[in-house]
Amino acid sequence: MSENVNTNAAPTAPAAKPKVGLKARVQKFGSALSNMVMPNIGAFIAWGLITAIFMAGGWWPNAGLAKMIQPMVNYLLPLLIAFTGGSMIAGHRGGVVGAIATMGVIVGSNIPMFIGAMIMGPLGGWCIKKWDDAISDKIRSGFEMLVNNFSAGIIGMLLAIVGYYAIGPVVTGASAMMAAGVNWIIKMKLLPLANVFIEPAKILFLNNAINQGILTPLGIQAAASAGKSILFLLEPDPGPGLGILLAFALFGKGTAKASAPSAIIIHFLGGIHEIYFPYVLMKPALFLAVIAGGVTGTATFSLLNVGLRSTPSPGSIISLLLMSPKSISNYIGLLVGVALATAASFIVASIILKHDKSEDTADLAAAQGKMSEMKSGKADAASDAEPADVIASYKDVDHIIFACDAGMGSSAMGASLLRDKVKKAGIDMSVTNTAISNLKDEPGLLVITQNELADRAAQKSPHALRLSVDNFLSSPKYDQVVVNLKARDQVSAEPAPASQAAQATTAAPDDLPANLDLTVVDQIVFVHHDGHLGTATMATSLMKDRVKKANKQVSVKNLGIDELTDSNSLLVVSSAEAAKNLKTRYTQVQVLITADLLNSPKYDKMVLELK
Repeated sequence: MSENVNTNAAPTAPAAKPKVGLKARVQKFGSALSNMVMPNIGAFIAWGLITAIFMAGGWWPNAGLAKMIQPMVNYLLPLLIAFTGGSMIAGHRGGVVGAIATMGVIVGSNIPMFIGAMIMGPLGGWCIKKWDDAISDKIRSGFEMLVNNFSAGIIGMLLAIVGYYAIGPVVTGASAMMAAGVNWIIKMKLLPLANVFIEPAKILFLNNAINQGILTPLGIQAAASAGKSILFLLEPDPGPGLGILLAFALFGKGTAKASAPSAIIIHFLGGIHEIYFPYVLMKPALFLAVIAGGVTGTATFSLLNVGLRSTPSPGSIISLLLMSPKSISNYIGLLVGVALATAASFIVASIILKHDKSEDTADLAAAQGKMSEMKSGKADAASDAEPADVIASYKDVDHIIFACDAGMGSSAMGASLLRDKVKKAGIDMSVTNTAISNLKDEPGLLVITQNELADRAAQKSPHALRLSVDNFLSSPKYDQVVVNLKARDQVSAEPAPASQAAQATTAAPDDLPANLDLTVVDQIVFVHHDGHLGTATMATSLMKDRVKKANKQVSVKNLGIDELTDSNSLLVVSSAEAAKNLKTRYTQVQVLITADLLNSPKYDKMVLELK
């Protein structure tokens, strides 16, 4: 779904399970790799800290505690990855078999077996799942536990033997080839060229797949022998994104310029890199800026021999410093590399923004929508839906889930933002977040995900309501979701008959202004402003129903403030904020100010007095 300013925040309706495109397949494979690592990032960080603090040459060397380093990297981390991978396929049972199978490749090799764990874990889960599917209905009553336990043990044992004799040597050879290739690239000073591919791939939401799925396993192998690795810096470097945001803060326009300073804090200190992705997507030429920043940063790290002990997560400057070895030269080189990456990205982005004369930079939300359509190659099929139909689609929603690639970071922050809005609106609604691979096709579910992951969300939850946005941290659709949830309750109740409404308005404290002459009104307009159409659009739909049921011959429209005709036959319903602008532009239109555009107590009496 695209982030259009003229959308009614209509979610994608439940549909048959869609076909998955090539891009979605690539994302799914990359996510499968990263999802085996991301839930265990705490263990990787623990290993990195223990290494940095207690090893010889660390912050506080301790020979006894340093004995944990090798067992953790050789056994704990691969087994956690394998268990997670098996669990993704066949639950806890699949995780156990996957971990057993991985012991074969661990014992059969002399290197940290992360890649082997990524193979054997899911393989163990897949094998036990196929076995269970084949014999589950053939087990005699009372023998279930015996068969299940022995089958898991036997299958795990057989896979461990296969891993020891076959998979382990193959992975060891492949790892040696990859390590040799990486070392050759580093030796030939070609590593910075990797960022030509890494930076664009990050912004297409393959960042976790690249870092946790590829660079982290290779980096830990290198760090286990050398004490640090530059591979941990290729994707998490915050410099390229920081340069983009600084350029927007100084040379951007409208919403993009105003939101950039807060985005800088979230990105640089919080480590949530997804915050700057929409800024690049709204101006495709900015891909050159992040590539320039990435190449510059990696070249600097390579030149100054900078590396980290383990993968930093999240990718904030604080995490980078914590994962750095105890070395003044490494600290200095790290800061210089990030600074130069920021400078390179900033210079290129500034040139692009200063020479850009288009108007769409004035509104980040509008630009996000335009870029979303360009990327997906399709318009939002639901954006033309009638407001009443949009409200009706929310009828059964009882919980909301934000789903992203890894289920952390940006989706957690997005869920927190919407949860706060829902709470302030007085709506009792669960708002949580998860990895997209953990989505389930549940009744009453509204899934919110990034546009790039919409196809996968449709595959995982084909019967759920789905809403996609470009940026979890800054989307006007959140306000529209709240409006829809509130409006669904209001439209579910039939309005009172005219006689009862008249009695109610007689006693209501909110009477109509004395200067209104509703007998000459032939058109009611709800004014939208500042690009927020959700509330005004829903209010227009509700008012149409009121007018129709009252048999009044008055049209009801939703217009921008510059689209009005200055006539007393026009009644404008607006918020107090919009009314200030109205009074400076029009002298004849009649204005009704209300704090609640959706269900003001003034509406029943207003409709009664229309001609």
